[in-house]
Amino acid sequence: MDSKKEHPSISTNEQKLLCDIRQIISEAKNNAVRSVDFCRVKMYWKMGQRIFEEEQHGKDRADYGTYLIKNLASKLENEYGSGFSRRQLELCRQFYRLYPIANAVRSQLNWSQYRMLIQIDDPGKREYYELEAVNNSWTGRELERQINSRLFERLLLSNDKGNVLAVARKEKIPENPMEILKDPMVLEFLDLKRKSEYYEKDLESAIITHITDFLLELGNGFSFVARQKRILLEDDEFFIDLVFYNRLLRCFVLIELKNAKLTHQDLGQLQMYVNFYDRTQKLPDENPTIGIILCSAKNDTVVKMSLPQENKNILAAKYELYLPSEKQLLEELKKITENNITK
Repeated sequence: MDSKKEHPSISTNEQKLLCDIRQIISEAKNNAVRSVDFCRVKMYWKMGQRIFEEEQHGKDRADYGTYLIKNLASKLENEYGSGFSRRQLELCRQFYRLYPIANAVRSQLNWSQYRMLIQIDDPGKREYYELEAVNNSWTGRELERQINSRLFERLLLSNDKGNVLAVARKEKIPENPMEILKDPMVLEFLDLKRKSEYYEKDLESAIITHITDFLLELGNGFSFVARQKRILLEDDEFFIDLVFYNRLLRCFVLIELKNAKLTHQDLGQLQMYVNFYDRTQKLPDENPTIGIILCSAKNDTVVKMSLPQENKNILAAKYELYLPSEKQLLEELKKITENNITK
């Protein structure tokens, strides 16, 4: 007879208990980390406040602030380490000057995120990233990615600044797909090289592999529904590359991928897919389906002439495999502004 005791199988109730206990432990750990992070944020805010107040006492001497921080850093670094360097103390002072009201400091953001925010000069741009980081629970890595990909500037290519901030402040719900669509979309996280050998299927597979990053790039309210969605029209089979749903716009969003220049035939095919979804999938209380062609190059005139003037549901966006420079986006914004003035 085997001397080893057999363990009785765990019951359903015990499994539920184990799952609940694990969740309690996980939540407690996360709360502890957030609590420590926010204590650090408050510490740096108070340090910035104290340094700023001391500087004001010596305001008759222009170099007093520089001298003060240099002196403090030399002593604090020896005692507490690199977290109290001269650069760090300068950031603390800047943090307090930009956020002088203690209650305005958000507990959802950690110091690494505030470090990124306080280095943004434009107040509206800084507010946008701060609000979206809180609204979407962005990690530090995700916030850094959105800043580096010039998300704010890309949204301004198809929206005015007030509208972009109103959505971030939750003062309005997006009604127009252009309020959330970025053009160009930046897909640097796919790690695809810009070469002719890859096809739409490679782009699609890379997107599915990095679906979390792709949803982040798409924007607020998107959820993934299907890949290569098969539709049958009599005896003809068609496949929609990607299907999403947006809970803010309350509609399906169909995405077709093109690793080539956009043609009017591509737009016609996408229009057929949109019609199919509107007539067979959309519920009565949902909004009309949106179709987006994501292409490596597009001709805006072809898009304009291929679609009705009142079109709002078939859109084309260019994708980039590398992060754009701010100069490129500002030049694009200038072109759009000039075109709008001449209309």
